[in-house]
Amino acid sequence: MQKLRNLTITVIAAAGVAACGPSTAVAPPSTTTAAQAPSTAISSAPSSGPGRAATCGSDFLAKLSVREKIGQLLMVGVRDAADARRAVRQGAGGVFIGSWTDRSVFSGGTLQSVAGAGKVPAMVSVDEEGGRVSRVPGANLVSARELARTMTPAQARAEGARVGKLMKSMGITVDFAPDADVSAQSDDAVIGDRSYSADPAVVVKYSQAFAAGLRDGGVYPVFKHFPGHGSSSGDSHQGGVSVPPLAALKTKDLVPFRAAVDSGDAGVMIGHLTVPGLTEPGLPTSLSPATMRLLRDGAGYGAKPFDGPIFTDDLSGMKAITDRFSVPEAVAKSLEAGADVALWISTDQLGAAIDAVEASVKAKRITLRRLDDSVLRVARAKHAVRC
Repeated sequence: MQKLRNLTITVIAAAGVAACGPSTAVAPPSTTTAAQAPSTAISSAPSSGPGRAATCGSDFLAKLSVREKIGQLLMVGVRDAADARRAVRQGAGGVFIGSWTDRSVFSGGTLQSVAGAGKVPAMVSVDEEGGRVSRVPGANLVSARELARTMTPAQARAEGARVGKLMKSMGITVDFAPDADVSAQSDDAVIGDRSYSADPAVVVKYSQAFAAGLRDGGVYPVFKHFPGHGSSSGDSHQGGVSVPPLAALKTKDLVPFRAAVDSGDAGVMIGHLTVPGLTEPGLPTSLSPATMRLLRDGAGYGAKPFDGPIFTDDLSGMKAITDRFSVPEAVAKSLEAGADVALWISTDQLGAAIDAVEASVKAKRITLRRLDDSVLRVARAKHAVRC
């Protein structure tokens, strides 16, 4: 036990971003390796024994002010390395590498340097699904649908490991993949060939295999878009989107997410969807307390409770959100609802978003206990805390 108490853990730079889809771009491992960040060591509490619940992560939390804790829950899209470093120094817990980001960030150790620019190493995330949602130079990954059509689950895992190793070598630590949506849409539809299959059992096999491969390669996978975007009425980039009622989702769309929660060592991304029987009037799933409770508790769709990080989809480039809320408002509402990481695709409103969330904390719409719980979930995904 004494050895465990004295263990110093090198914080991992994890990357995280939104699963925005074809128009945007975008972690750490299970029992395999995690993506390593530049050396910022933080000692964790004991991983077992008396008092663990009260002390786990307390030393980590004690190093952070309220505003620094809030920053750990924010992930922003960046233009280039300088923009990314400014965001991390301003307190952002993660940066998102999008289709618009200068490609030079992928070389020369740039992203490792970005991750280490702040008090706590930042997540570095990307959307690397394959096919038309591919952001990483040299990934050469086919679409999910093509992968399931042409490869076995074992081969899909090997592909995940290959791409994961490539991303880790570039300093990427979080991949907003696999897409766990169940869809029969045509290939070029909003989900389309981003889905492995219209059969939930096939989606389970291949999404699990690809996620395991990412972990093998040292990258943290994030399943998306809970509770299921595959039968959507449209594209949330363009406006509000509805899906079948919750009762129908339970028999099909939620099946892969039930398996994802059971698998452990992965995050989940919430989409911007209206779900009859679930979402509150005027709120998409990404801002819906009922949706966050469904995922967190699990009982409402037959899953285990989920204690990993919940990420939002992009809160700034989707009309399903921006038609009604400013970015700072949406960020605050998503965290109030129960998300752990709010994602959007620019850095210019980072300070205003921190202010908005701080106002929510002061008004007790986000309690300090809830804030700490979210910070620790993110820290565990980065392996900054191991308990």
